[in-house]
Amino acid sequence: MAQETTVAGLSGSGDLVYGCDYNPEQWDPSVWVEDVRLMREAGVNLVAVNIFGWAELEPEPGVFRFETLDAVLDLLAENGIGVNLGTGTSSTPAWLTTAHPELLPRTADGTARWPGGRQAFCPSSPVYREHALALVAQVAARYGSHPALRLWHVSNELGCHNSLCYCDVSAEAFRGWLRARYENLDALNAAWGTAFWSQRYSGWEQILPPRLTLSATNPTQTLDFNRFSSDELLAHYAAEEAVLRAHSTVPVTTNFMVAAHIRNQDYWAWAPSMDVIANDHYLDHRLDAPLAELAFAADTTRGLAQGRPWLLMEHSTGAVNWQPRNIAKGPGEMIRNSLTHLARGADGLCFFQWRASLQGSEKFHSAMVPHAGTDSQVWRDVVELGSSLARLRELAGTTVHADVALVFSWEAWWAHDQESHPSGDVRYIEQVHAAYKALWDAGITVDVVAPGAGLSAYRLVVVPNLYLVRDDHAATISDFVAGGGSAVVTFFSGIVDENERVRPGGYPGAFRELLGLRSEEFFPLDPAHPLTLDNGSPASLWSEAVRLTTAEAVLSYATGQHTGSPAVTRNRFGTGTAWYVGTVLDGGVLKDLLLRAAVAAGVPVSDVQSGLETVTRRGNGHEYLFLINHGTEDRKHRVNGLELLTAEAVADAVVVPAGAVRVVRTTSSTPTDGSAPGRKDAGNDRH
Repeated sequence: MAQETTVAGLSGSGDLVYGCDYNPEQWDPSVWVEDVRLMREAGVNLVAVNIFGWAELEPEPGVFRFETLDAVLDLLAENGIGVNLGTGTSSTPAWLTTAHPELLPRTADGTARWPGGRQAFCPSSPVYREHALALVAQVAARYGSHPALRLWHVSNELGCHNSLCYCDVSAEAFRGWLRARYENLDALNAAWGTAFWSQRYSGWEQILPPRLTLSATNPTQTLDFNRFSSDELLAHYAAEEAVLRAHSTVPVTTNFMVAAHIRNQDYWAWAPSMDVIANDHYLDHRLDAPLAELAFAADTTRGLAQGRPWLLMEHSTGAVNWQPRNIAKGPGEMIRNSLTHLARGADGLCFFQWRASLQGSEKFHSAMVPHAGTDSQVWRDVVELGSSLARLRELAGTTVHADVALVFSWEAWWAHDQESHPSGDVRYIEQVHAAYKALWDAGITVDVVAPGAGLSAYRLVVVPNLYLVRDDHAATISDFVAGGGSAVVTFFSGIVDENERVRPGGYPGAFRELLGLRSEEFFPLDPAHPLTLDNGSPASLWSEAVRLTTAEAVLSYATGQHTGSPAVTRNRFGTGTAWYVGTVLDGGVLKDLLLRAAVAAGVPVSDVQSGLETVTRRGNGHEYLFLINHGTEDRKHRVNGLELLTAEAVADAVVVPAGAVRVVRTTSSTPTDGSAPGRKDAGNDRH
């Protein structure tokens, strides 16, 4: 059971958290004293230790050596630096996989994945679980009341590499999960549609994970395996957590991976188990809009935290080591990235890692102390960021307010991107990012919420490509609109229920009545051959033959076989408005459309300057306006108040230099309690 914990409380003083992963086992003890001195110079107040410590702590089965970790924790405590203590279970030691090769994970084609990297274990393995919990018990008993301890860190990035294991042990665990979900085979056969292709099961032992087949696999089987795999890793978290709580009252968490390339954990289901919501995020240069994705990840993490402050447990001072091109950050970029997370609700900023490794696969991953040492721009930026957080300490505990919600679902992601769908060119996360970026470009702050979340605190909800949706979750959106809210739903939404069963009667299934339209067929488009809309803009990837029932056309096709048919529609539903986007719009057109919907819904909007990101946090009777200039020219923004980073009074306007950040405690009459002005039903069920 999660306990109430504030992120700022982890600093030891109520300040914002500033920290890092610290791997002293990679260094001679003579370096540790210098490390701690530099940490104090930078303002570091929390370090994660023992993340990959299993082989150091237990070099042989049942033989535990704590002298090194004792010395490190004592040194940190003596210097007033808190510890986020890892349980050490994230990677198995060589002696364990040598003695028990059966615990190694297997891929869908049945091949084993060998030791030599990390996370070389099957999440369902009882052998792994037994040895891991024995280690956790030793660590918890020894350090549960250590003066440096402020947070327990279960494993590390659970499921980053081994979230889906197809071995026989996993198969048996999957069958147990299915028994609990369906109770009998008749229910399972009905849910999975096993009448198709002679797949009916007459015994539980016949059921396997969706291993590699000669044809397409059963989509509901695959979907349930994703659900099972997420639950199995969460069960391991719970097992470690239980051991920790038996020895300690210190809060417990693990680091999520809310990012474009990680999709196998349903963090909406995980979040209630965490005392603190923590996330790892790295700028992804493989994406078209990495800064918008950073903002989306931060807003999603805030959603997982139910709007409360959260902890950025890892990000980078510069380049990472795992992308095709690992690009160092330019002048001011690290500080801009960091303060973007702070603007969007983080009360703590931590890095991987403290000192750049000299060996191993992450030796070219950036760090707070780079290979170049302290005579470097990276180190100067690290010290500057620490000073900035000290000047922004009054923001601790404040929150972000949004009038717009965006519905995001890991479960829908799993289902949407399966094989045998109308178009392999349409990917769920890309469409979610497109909708989010359009709002980001429009300067609209967004809360990312789960399907079925309460919506009464919002004026507008955006629902991108929600292919899989439960009936009650669809009803939440319809009821919101009927009661006076506005919604924008994009194509391929509402198509199937939670069992991947298509809703008959025409598309978009669960949202037909809400949207006031019906379509019978999908007509995916070749990416190289978009259509043209009647406003002259392109329509790409997707089209439908839409028949209006109660809706009206906003944009129509000007070319193609459905010339004259609606592509974007608007429908009056109850006392609210529902918009439908039936194709992939150009980014600027989508931005204008969402801005139009937002204005019509009464969302406060302001003029947005190119490259200037604006976000507001509220609390302590104040508003704090973050102005993040990603551009190459100075920007001026109208505001009154006190700029906290420079301690300068602001009258009428503040200049934000190119590449810089300004944070203004504003002089404003806007309410500071999080309510939406003029909306009578703004309540506390935002999430």
